Amino acid sequence: MKLLHIALGILIPPVGVFLAFGVGSTLFINIALTLLGWIPGSIHAVWAIVK
Repeated sequence: MKLLHIALGILIPPVGVFLAFGVGSTLFINIALTLLGWIPGSIHAVWAIVK
C-alpha cells in the first residue's frame, strides 16, 4: 500500500499525501508546493510518505 502512495505522490502529489495522511497541514503544504511547481510538490510528497 505504501508503494501505491509513493507512486501517486510522484505522479499526483496531493492525492498521494491525502491518501497517506488525510486532510491536515501536510496536505495543505503539499498543495501549496504543487502550485509552485510539480517537482517541489513531488519531492515533498515522497519525503512525507517515506518519513
